[in-house]
Amino acid sequence: MVTMVEHSEDWTTVAVEAAREAGAILLDRMEKGVTIEFKGVMDLVTDADRTAERAIVNRILTVFPAHQILAEEGGVLTSSDSPCKWVIDPLDGTTNYTHGFPSFCISIGLEVDGVIVVGVVFDPMREELFVAEKGKGATCNGQRIAVSKVASLNHALLVTGFSYDVRQDKTDNNFNFFRGFVICAQGVRRTGSAALDLCYVAMGRFDGFWEMKLAPWDVAAGSLMVAEAGGVISSFAGNPFSVYSSEVLASNGLIQHEMLRVLADQGSPAKSL
Repeated sequence: MVTMVEHSEDWTTVAVEAAREAGAILLDRMEKGVTIEFKGVMDLVTDADRTAERAIVNRILTVFPAHQILAEEGGVLTSSDSPCKWVIDPLDGTTNYTHGFPSFCISIGLEVDGVIVVGVVFDPMREELFVAEKGKGATCNGQRIAVSKVASLNHALLVTGFSYDVRQDKTDNNFNFFRGFVICAQGVRRTGSAALDLCYVAMGRFDGFWEMKLAPWDVAAGSLMVAEAGGVISSFAGNPFSVYSSEVLASNGLIQHEMLRVLADQGSPAKSL
């Protein structure tokens, strides 16, 4: 059970503080230089990732020692049976970060009884802080945000990404979907940060987003941001979205059916993790 002394305001405050602390670490390490390791051919991790993650986890567990933790670098870090689980990506956009490309962020989501109730995404380069609370809307730097009003896929600006195994997987690699949307949309972009992509859909910078082979920490906070900003989020087949699925389709809602049709025309949905 969630204790009576806990409130959503406390959860959000701690998430914001942790994200800002991690952001300061990332900027400091970027200036001083980072140590890069390879988890795969294209999958990087840096000492900055690990340091930022430790800072986030320590801050959360100091306030909520009984909560569960699921983090990108550390995996499941607690054996608690608490209904509260923090889903953490200390650096979403690591490849961008190591190249000095200013599109990366910290993503922190809180799941309670299987539902994401708090989402915080912080972009330290632009100093943009995105916050969403279930049932309370979404904000950027304290200002309420909402999805766009673009009603046609033909006029929509979309965003996507490619998984780290894109060189190895010759069939399930998003190229077919990319081709389909390039032909149908006004434009398609790739930023390299799924968490920021979802936030940008939430605030209307993008009208739609799709990606496959994502992990819970990539989408936990951003998916709530889209929903609370008035958008729609689902699987590629239009089924209810889960952060534990490997695919996500998010939009302003007005172009969701057109995007679903393109996905259906271009191939079958990806399998769940």
